[in-house]
Amino acid sequence: MPLISVSNGKVSQGHVPCDDVFIHAAHFVPCFASRSDYYASTAASTTIRAGTQVTSPGMRRTTKKILVNFSLFGLALLFILYLNRSGRGSRKTFDWTTIRYQTTASKPPDAYGVCPGLATSAKAALVVARVAADGASNWTATLAERYHLCIYTADEKPKDGSTVLRIPANRAHEAIPYLTYIVDNYDALPEASVFVHGSRFAWHNDHPVYDNLPLLQNLNVAAALSSSGYHNLRCDWSAGTCPPSTAPQGSLETSMNAGLEPWNQRAVSDAALPSALLHLFGNGKDTRSIALGRSDAVRSQCCAQFVVARENIYQHSRDGYVALRQWLLDDGLNSAPKDDRIAGRVVSYLWHVLFLPRKGFAPRSSAGVLEGIDLNRLNDMACPSAADCYCRLYGRCDLQHCTTKESCAGQYEVPKDFKLPADWAARHGG
Repeated sequence: MPLISVSNGKVSQGHVPCDDVFIHAAHFVPCFASRSDYYASTAASTTIRAGTQVTSPGMRRTTKKILVNFSLFGLALLFILYLNRSGRGSRKTFDWTTIRYQTTASKPPDAYGVCPGLATSAKAALVVARVAADGASNWTATLAERYHLCIYTADEKPKDGSTVLRIPANRAHEAIPYLTYIVDNYDALPEASVFVHGSRFAWHNDHPVYDNLPLLQNLNVAAALSSSGYHNLRCDWSAGTCPPSTAPQGSLETSMNAGLEPWNQRAVSDAALPSALLHLFGNGKDTRSIALGRSDAVRSQCCAQFVVARENIYQHSRDGYVALRQWLLDDGLNSAPKDDRIAGRVVSYLWHVLFLPRKGFAPRSSAGVLEGIDLNRLNDMACPSAADCYCRLYGRCDLQHCTTKESCAGQYEVPKDFKLPADWAARHGG
């Protein structure tokens, strides 16, 4: 009966030296110095005949390790999925009704953003947040008949006696100019205020050629405010968080995307929103009523251009808006992200949270005190259908090709790389 040995990965027959391995009864045994020693040790056993398939202990150990690793990987994946779906996703009412952030500053900035003539104006205010790179602001002159202009140039340093509306710091893009307008003109606000960026042409302007001038000329302020007292100027859902496919801000998917793509402003801003809500509305309160669950998504339109009624602004005190502005200005652990782009984008997710009427989505206790904001209702109000929005705001009714709630073909398309060509304004009358 021939012996089977494994030597250097090859199966052979006959006598083998001790540095080889004999196979016996489907088990590996130590090698022996001679054939007689081997037979003596296996007299009561059945020897594997030539041609029988065998498995080396190395192969068996490798297979076992692979199975163990796959099992551990599967358990880790299930745990991650559990964490992503767990949390307080079933809770949909949040206490985002009062800004509780406590500033570290000794006193707020001086008021240099008082808009001249605003207190006596019967027009809606047009609040323009611009920088020098936006180009000349004379495109807004044709709107003076419809709006009372309040133009804030964030990066301009006014000279003594200048009437330029000033802001405390060029931070967080449009957020500081908007908040400065509210803070410094709180007691003189008109019935309606329209907030826009300083560039006439911008990739996010919801117009076929991205022109904000005709949008503002055609904007029906009364109709825009009729349903809730607040409305974003965008109707198309692209670039915002309205689409259901957008991952919740507190999900592990969002956190992982932000970690893997730190250059992705959208991902990093989304991931920063949950902590921002805690710092702004928490300040020692039970975080369970403040914090987003992993499956809770704040739906909102892009891109921080909107119209709002005075009563809606007054849902928060002047001190509340001062605190929000200080959250952007402060330099502390609980203050806004240091990256202006991220800080500004985070606040852009909050305007509708601040301004949509609480009576429309906030449940009341038996005593009539507001308990919090219903997230589902908030999201529904923040994201009306594109067709309804175009009709209500701009009089573009009965549009064709509005096949979904998210868009109407031919009205808006995200330009390549979210940018307009350098000569776009010149080619389109700017």
